[in-house]
Amino acid sequence: MKGLVLAGGRGSRLRPITFSMAKQLIPIANKPIIEYGLEDLVAAGVGDIGIVVSPETGARIRRAVTRAAERIGFTPTFIVQDEPRGLAHALQTALDFIDGDHCLMYLGDNLVKDGVADVVAAFESGRANCQILLSRVDDPTAFGVAELDDDGAVLRLIEKPDDPPSDLALVGVYLFDETIAGAVASIAPSARGEYEITDAIQHLIDTGNDVQATIVSGWWKDTGTKDDLLAAQHLVIADITPEVAGELSGATTITGNVRVGAGSTLIDCTVTGPVVIGEGASLRSAVIGPYTSVGNGCEVVDATIEDSIVMEGCRVAGWNLRASVLGHDARLGPTGPNGPVEMTLGERSEVGAA
Repeated sequence: MKGLVLAGGRGSRLRPITFSMAKQLIPIANKPIIEYGLEDLVAAGVGDIGIVVSPETGARIRRAVTRAAERIGFTPTFIVQDEPRGLAHALQTALDFIDGDHCLMYLGDNLVKDGVADVVAAFESGRANCQILLSRVDDPTAFGVAELDDDGAVLRLIEKPDDPPSDLALVGVYLFDETIAGAVASIAPSARGEYEITDAIQHLIDTGNDVQATIVSGWWKDTGTKDDLLAAQHLVIADITPEVAGELSGATTITGNVRVGAGSTLIDCTVTGPVVIGEGASLRSAVIGPYTSVGNGCEVVDATIEDSIVMEGCRVAGWNLRASVLGHDARLGPTGPNGPVEMTLGERSEVGAA
């Protein structure tokens, strides 16, 4: 089986962060989202992985994935999708790489708590032409939705329905055999001008192929919006293993699960876990957490940061942040407004004279 991780698209719902970076590289607990999926594939025994990238952000994805490949242990192949014309189009773009093998397609901005090893094993040992993962959601109108028969076979799929037939949303993980090539070649663009993977899978159903579903038992998160990112960090960071490799001094106190990277210094700080602080960070008179990540090389002075993602190289001085996302090398300071501020700040942006 080959893996296919989709890392293209424009990420318009996450602007301004995604004006200059791919959404799949946004860190959750200081690790790029895409790495969680890559680790899941390798843990499932899938080591030959194609990465579908866009022309705009492909270079950064290549660098990040190449570094991850050395650490995780897989062979990446990069495939350029010239325009974001839908998931089925991305899959069709990668058919030469797949070359008739079974394929596990994984959306690079998704997180699945329990990984995919079980479903890969079930697909490889079974006879289904396609296996999809489903998760129960509160608002199915925002997702592709599946209707199942009593035996768990998929009857139909509907993309973002006004009147959902169920609360079972498509998780961004799909397993296909060679029949998917004919399916993606047979569909037309949807009303929004994209080649929908739901239409391709529906074509498999309509032509008598066996499409099965697995309902995930753990959590699943699509990280398409800022709120989704912060919710995903809540889920991921809750499971961290505490470790303090940096230096704590002065009146610094740590409560709960906290990870502090090597070379970081905390002076007169209060940290309430779960919190992840990267390497080489400098924090002084700061109140951090809970549910917060501070990236490598950040500087935080006289500031409060709660329930936020602060990417590497940021400097925050004199601000009280809550439910915020700061892009790489953003600058806030030297003082902020009274009371907590919620914000999203793009890479290398500056508010105030830091």
